[in-house]
Amino acid sequence: MNITIERAALLRSLGHVQSVVERRNTIPILSNVLLRASDGELSLAATDMDLEIVETVPATVGRAGGTTAPAHTLYDIVRKLPDGSQVELDVGGDGNILTLRAGRSQFKLSCLPVEDFPQLSGGELKHNFAVPAADLRALVDRTRFAISTEETRYYLNGIYLHATRSKTGGGAELPVLRAVATDGHRLARVEMPLPEGAEGIPGVIVPRKTVNEIRKLIDEAADRIELSLSDNKIRFGFDSVTVTSKLIDGTFPDYERVIPVGNDKVMEVDAKLFAAAVDRVATISTEKSRAVKLALARGALTLSATSPEAGSATEELEVNYQEGPLEIGFNSRYLLDITQQIEGEGARFTLADAASPTIIRDVADSTALYVLMPMRV
Repeated sequence: MNITIERAALLRSLGHVQSVVERRNTIPILSNVLLRASDGELSLAATDMDLEIVETVPATVGRAGGTTAPAHTLYDIVRKLPDGSQVELDVGGDGNILTLRAGRSQFKLSCLPVEDFPQLSGGELKHNFAVPAADLRALVDRTRFAISTEETRYYLNGIYLHATRSKTGGGAELPVLRAVATDGHRLARVEMPLPEGAEGIPGVIVPRKTVNEIRKLIDEAADRIELSLSDNKIRFGFDSVTVTSKLIDGTFPDYERVIPVGNDKVMEVDAKLFAAAVDRVATISTEKSRAVKLALARGALTLSATSPEAGSATEELEVNYQEGPLEIGFNSRYLLDITQQIEGEGARFTLADAASPTIIRDVADSTALYVLMPMRV
């Protein structure tokens, strides 16, 4: 294999694929990136056996062929080369050494056989549909903060993606693609109109690492992203990048049971003013509990936090609330995670009592719903 490629193009592609590679690997080939050159293109691939990213980039191919090289080392070398330099990659006859030349710099890297590199992207995925990049970005951004990091409840370590029907304000039901994430303390449920071709998709749990890698790529993607699905794999196609991932093999809990239906007390507040006030008051709360108390009275909300070491803090806000007095406590970090997703001016809290879950919504957007469990303060 012999190719010449512009540094910026190589660096960008290496940056995308090498982030999948785990720093500590017991299987040597998984530390490597697969390089294949043919027909004026260089294909780069990396995998951790659960997730695979493949990207193609234009290159001047002098001799077609392939090899695998240490992903992080290769990325670091290219990152440190001067801007605008042309990079030559050359693999000799025995295929054991990759020589990288740029200007007066030369590096020799040990290679492993291409045949040893595992393939994840094979197999047919029967459900295929396209999603606008902006809609996929919204689904990911507004749910991923609620993904559980508790490994024992592995079925919560991702976003549950499924097709369902959603009631509109007028009582009609519309088909939607819905994303749900929960860690047991909070729940995020966001939906978008069901894309054409997604009608019969199975409900799938997309792992947290895949979600985070996809999110990095969305900003650079074209307007539409191709999705392909089977019962155990999902594939995302962005321009010249393909991401294939195994799905979490588990059953996502019946999240509808967690969403309260009898909450009868409604508070509406300016989302940005509320978030800023929570942030200020929470400065006092203890690092462990991060508790903030909300004391509601007609037309007013008092936020407070106390800590044996730091003291106390209170702040008052004007709110739209017409019910009887109510005091309820929340984890301030969870409150902020949710209110930061509200893009409109108003946040609507639907409450029952100090011990029951609270529903939080964007007044101007009915596609997102958040549930937050209270805490004792």
